[in-house]
Amino acid sequence: MIKELIINKKNKINKKELILSEAAMLFKEKGFGGTSMRDLAEKVGMEAASMYNHIKSKDEILELICFKIANQYISQLQEIENTNQTFQEKLNAIIGLHVQLIIEDSASVSVANNDWKYLSNDKKEQYKETRKSYEKSFANIIEQGMQNGEFKKMNVSVALFTMLSSLRWIELWYKPSREITPQELEDDLKTLLMTGLNK
Repeated sequence: MIKELIINKKNKINKKELILSEAAMLFKEKGFGGTSMRDLAEKVGMEAASMYNHIKSKDEILELICFKIANQYISQLQEIENTNQTFQEKLNAIIGLHVQLIIEDSASVSVANNDWKYLSNDKKEQYKETRKSYEKSFANIIEQGMQNGEFKKMNVSVALFTMLSSLRWIELWYKPSREITPQELEDDLKTLLMTGLNK
């Protein structure tokens, strides 16, 4: 009996993960507003009514996708912050983090970047605060690197948002069919973005 409950729980989790994965791809393709629960049910091969055993609503799906990505960025940035690396090495690691997450789950990153504005008011404010927290930690690494003499002195916000904008376009442009490997993409971005900061 206990074994059956564990199996059922795992199956339910797997179904939920499938729904979130397929939803992210549909939201990226059609937009959050242009995707219905019926569209999603057809995509995952389930009856629409059956999906509500796993997911309460389309709003919940959006919330889960957005905060999954936000929390991944936050937790991995915190790991980088807590290392004994130089600020240059930390910044290189952050660039690698962005490239890795975008390539591994570009649909979810796209939803988090573009569809978060459809979150409920409370969740939207929470999400915005999470983004601000990430940006602040990112900016602190840049600023400390400047103070430490590793980077050129410049406006921290200009440096921060130039880097974030340069990293964001990857999910719009990159496809596995491109004549560049993920590692080559990461190396080229590091060269381009870091050259403007190196003394």
